[in-house]
Amino acid sequence: MSAPGHRIYRASFASIYPLYVAKAERKGRTRAELDEILRWLTGYGQAGLEAQIASNCDLEAFFAQAPRMNPARTEIRGVVCGVRVEAIEEPLMREIRYMDKLVDELAKGRAMAKILRSPVGA
Repeated sequence: MSAPGHRIYRASFASIYPLYVAKAERKGRTRAELDEILRWLTGYGQAGLEAQIASNCDLEAFFAQAPRMNPARTEIRGVVCGVRVEAIEEPLMREIRYMDKLVDELAKGRAMAKILRSPVGA
């Protein structure tokens, strides 16, 4: 059953992923770092992540099929596209914006430990 609302829900993860890779690489970050962030967020292993890209699933399915959304994702704060991510009420849009915010942090040079919300001293 398709979520009501925004057309981004029907966008394929495979079409968005290369845009994230390009954004990260333009700023001197790597595809491996991007994949690490996506695995942290969703619980996919590397093979699962690659399978999602190959399957051409939409974002709704990408998140619905995620093995285990990271509970620490609720610590993600900030603005994406002029909207505070923590204020987004629609669950699927919030997950998409969490992903966008993590990619933004990567592209801005933030340390991986901070992006992945690692506890101090971990």
